[in-house]
Amino acid sequence: MGHDADHFWQDGPGPAFAAVGSRAEGLTAAEAAERLARFGPNEVAAERRRSIPAKILRRLAEPMVAILLTAAAVSGATGEWPSFVIILAIVAASITLDVVQEHRAEKTAEALRRSVAIHADVLRDGAVVRVPVDRLVPGDVVRLEAGDLVPADGIVLAAHGARADEALLTGEPLPVDKRPGPSGATDAADATDALFGGTGLVSGSATMLVLRTGAATRFGGIAAALEAAEVPTAFEVGLHRLGVLIVRLTVFLVLGVLLAHLVSHRPVVESFLFAVALAVGLTPELLPMIVTVSLSRGALRMAERKVVVKRLGSIHDLGSMDVLATDKTGTLTEARIALTGHPGADGSESGRVLMLAAANAALGTGIRSPLDEAILAGSGGAAAAGWARIADIPFDFERRRVTVLAERDGERIVIVKGAPEEVRARATRIENADGTLAPLDAAAAARLEVFEAARAGEGMRLLAVGWRPAAGQETLDEAGEAELVFAGWCVFVDPPKASAAAAVLRLKAAGVHVKVISGDAAPVVQHLVATLGLPHRGLLTGHEIEAMTDSALAHRVGSVDLFARVSPDQKLRIIRALKARGHRVGFIGDGINDAPALKAADVGISVDGATDVARAAADMILLAPDLGVLADGIEEGRRTYANIMKYVRMGTSSNFGNMLSMAIASLAIPFLPLTPVQVLINNLLYDLSEVGIPFDRADPQETARPHGWDMADILRFTLVMGPLSSVFDLLTFALLALVFSAEPAVFRTAWFAESMTTQILVIFVIRTAAPAWTSRPHRVLVATSLGALAVALLLALTPLGAPFGFVPLPPTLLATLAVLVVAYLTLAEFVKRWAMAPPRRGRHVRVAAGTAGR
Repeated sequence: MGHDADHFWQDGPGPAFAAVGSRAEGLTAAEAAERLARFGPNEVAAERRRSIPAKILRRLAEPMVAILLTAAAVSGATGEWPSFVIILAIVAASITLDVVQEHRAEKTAEALRRSVAIHADVLRDGAVVRVPVDRLVPGDVVRLEAGDLVPADGIVLAAHGARADEALLTGEPLPVDKRPGPSGATDAADATDALFGGTGLVSGSATMLVLRTGAATRFGGIAAALEAAEVPTAFEVGLHRLGVLIVRLTVFLVLGVLLAHLVSHRPVVESFLFAVALAVGLTPELLPMIVTVSLSRGALRMAERKVVVKRLGSIHDLGSMDVLATDKTGTLTEARIALTGHPGADGSESGRVLMLAAANAALGTGIRSPLDEAILAGSGGAAAAGWARIADIPFDFERRRVTVLAERDGERIVIVKGAPEEVRARATRIENADGTLAPLDAAAAARLEVFEAARAGEGMRLLAVGWRPAAGQETLDEAGEAELVFAGWCVFVDPPKASAAAAVLRLKAAGVHVKVISGDAAPVVQHLVATLGLPHRGLLTGHEIEAMTDSALAHRVGSVDLFARVSPDQKLRIIRALKARGHRVGFIGDGINDAPALKAADVGISVDGATDVARAAADMILLAPDLGVLADGIEEGRRTYANIMKYVRMGTSSNFGNMLSMAIASLAIPFLPLTPVQVLINNLLYDLSEVGIPFDRADPQETARPHGWDMADILRFTLVMGPLSSVFDLLTFALLALVFSAEPAVFRTAWFAESMTTQILVIFVIRTAAPAWTSRPHRVLVATSLGALAVALLLALTPLGAPFGFVPLPPTLLATLAVLVVAYLTLAEFVKRWAMAPPRRGRHVRVAAGTAGR
C-alpha cells in the first residue's frame, strides 16, 4: 500500500483519483451503488456467512450424520425399510431444526449488530453523508476524526495532527503520524501517506481516498491467519470439553456392546444397526440448535433490556463474569459534566482563564471532549469570540493536553490546556490576578498542588491552562509548549449517578466485584466512591503500576478496587493481571484508549455513544450507560446458560441411562430389548420433547452466582441420574421377563412406553434444583414435552404403532408400569439433590483459569 501511495503521489493525488475513477468531491450515489454490486460489501468476514444449502451440506458431512446415512444405506440394502425411513427422518428433522434456527439466529444477531453499526462520513454527490462502513467502495472520499475506525485501505488526501494506532497490523504500539504526500515507504509500518482498514485514528483529523475494501485490504489479507490464531472463548472451550466427554461415553458403551454381540454370534447387520442406534441415542443431536436458540433468545431479551449483543457466545461469558472493571464516567456518574469555576493561579475566579480555555476548546481540531463542551457552554461562546487558529496540536492520551497557536487583535499566543501536572511541568511563571507575572518557584508550585489536591478531594476534575507569547510564530510543535505562564484552572463536576450505588450492590450480590479504573486523579476517584458509599479496598495509581512487574501487579489487583491516573497500556495490564488470577473479567470502555482492554477482557462492553474504535472492539453495546442495565444483562446471560445446561444434563444423563439399560439387556436376554427402529423413534421423540428448553424460566439460585463449564459436575450428574434410570429399567425388564413372561413384541412395547414416560416426565424433575412442584416450567416446554409423550404413547398403545412392531398391552401390565414410573420420579426428586449439589466455593474460578479469554 505504501508503494502504491508513493506512485499515486508523484504528481499529487490526481493519479490516485484516476486509478479508482473518482474525484475530490467523491462519488455519486449511483456510482457507489454500482461499485457495491461489483466489489461487494466492505466486510472482511462476509464470506463466512454460508447460504442455507451450504449449511445443509456442512451438516451432512459431519461424522455422526455420515454414520446415520451409512446405517440408512445398510438398512435399505437389507430390506429394513422402517429403519431406513426412521433414520432419514431423524437426519432430516435434526438438520432442519438446526439450520432453520441457526439462520434465524444469524438474522437476529445481524439486525442487532446493524442497530449499532459503525458509520463513516463520506462525500457522496458532493455532500457529506453518514454511511455504514460496509457500504463503502473504492473511490469514496472519507473524512475521519479522532476516535474513528479507519474503514478501508486508502491514501491520505489531507490531515491535521492525524495519528493512527496500527498495532493490529504492524505490532508497533506507538501511534503513527499521518500526512499527505509520498512517504517513500515499502511497508505499512512506514507508510505515513496511507491509512489501513481495521486501525483507528487516535488524534487529529484526516481525509482519505478509499483504494481497497473488504478482503482486498491488508487486514483482509491477514484476517484468516488472525482468526486461526484467535484464542477460543470460555464458551467454546466448554462446548468442546462436553463433546469430548460425550464421545468418550459413546465409544466406551457402543464398542463394548458391539464386541459382546459379535462374540455371542449375534447377526452382524442387526448388531451393527443396534450399535449405531445406541450411538445416536447417546448423542445430543439437538445441542447445536438448543445452544443457538437459547443464545439468540437471550440476545433478544437483552436487547429489550438495552444491551445489544454483537457476539452470541459473549452472553455465556457475561454470566460467568466475576469481576467488572469500569471507568466512572457515565456508569458511576451522570456524564453531565458542568464547569463550576475557573480560578486563576491565586485561587480567585478569573475571566482570563475562562477566555483562554474557551479559545483553546473552540479552536482545537481534534476530538472535542465533554470537558471542552462544558467550557464552551460555561463561557456562552463569547469568551472565544475573535480568536483565529494559526496552528494546533490535538489531544492524545500520551500527551494529555491540547495546544493551540491563536491570534486576536494582533496578539498571537500559544494556549495549552490539559492535565494539571502536564501544564505545570512546562510552566516557568504564574499569572497573578492583576495580570503581572511571577516565577513559578518551589513555593508557588506547592501552593498550586495544594489547591489541586483540595479540589480533587471534593470530587472536582481540573484542567490547567497555560500560555506564552508567540509573536510572529507560524508553526507549532511540542518544543513550543515550553516556558509557559500558568494562568489557572477550569474546575468541573460530574454528579454521581443516583442509581449507581444500588447497581453496584446488586452486582456484588450477584457475585460480581466492581473495580474502578479511571484516568482521573486519585482524590477524585476516592471522593466519588465515598459519596456513593461504595465498598472498596485499596488504591493504585498509574505511577505505582508503572513501577510494578506484571507478576507483582497480578499479586496486587485482587486486593485493590480503585485505580487512578492510569494510561491506556496500564488498563490493558490490569485486565490481563485479573485474568492471570483466574477471574472472568468484563470491562466497560468508550474511548479510543479503551480498545486494547476491551479486546483483552473476557467480555468487552461499550456504550452506544462510544468511539468507533471502542464499539468495534466490544462484544456488547449498552444503549443506556448504566450498571443497572448491565446487571439485567448478567441475569439474562445466566438464565441462558442455565437453560443450555438443562439440556446438557437431561440429554447426557437420560440418554446414557437409557442406552446403558439397552446395552445390558441386549446381552442378558435372547432378543434385542428394542429394535433399531424403536431405538431411533425413542431418541427422536425425546429430542423433540426438549425443543422448548430455550424458552424455560430459570430459578433464582441459578442466576445468583457466576457460572462456568464444569465437566466434573456434568459427569457426576450423568453417572448418578443415568444409572438410577437404568436400575428402574432393569427392574422393568425383570418384571416383564419373570412375572409377565412377556414375548418379544410385548416386552419391547412395554419397555418403550415406560422408557419414554420416565425420560420425558423426569424433565420436570431435573430442570430445577428446587423441589419440582415449587418451580413452574414455561408453557412451551410443557407443550413440547407432553406433546412428545402423547405421540410416544399413541404409537406404543394404539394400532398406529403396528408398523414399528408395537402391540397392545394388558391393563395389569400398564398399571405395573405406572407404579414404576411414579416410584422412579419420586426417587429421582430426592437423588437429584445430591447429583445437583452446588460446586465447591471457587470452582468456577479454577475452571475459568484453565481457559483463555479472547
